[in-house]
Amino acid sequence: MTPDTINALFEILGFVFVGINVRKIWHDKLVRGAHWVPMAFFTSWGYWNMYYYPSLEQWWSFWGAFATAFTNTAYLTLLIYYTQKESKDANT
Repeated sequence: MTPDTINALFEILGFVFVGINVRKIWHDKLVRGAHWVPMAFFTSWGYWNMYYYPSLEQWWSFWGAFATAFTNTAYLTLLIYYTQKESKDANT
């Protein structure tokens, strides 16, 4: 295995594990114990990796980063949406 494929496996595992959180929030329509700021950081890091990996010619890592950045974006979007929705509902 090359360092690129090993790194890609970590990226893909990140995609899978964050996907579990996306599925849970989507199902529950509720956020508990999570804040959007850390996820915004990791999402931006994922997009940086999509720029950085091609400069290293690490194409497997690039595709893993793409999957992870996509899922992180979905997670971040749901965190913000349902946090704001709950806050709005509490004020009405």
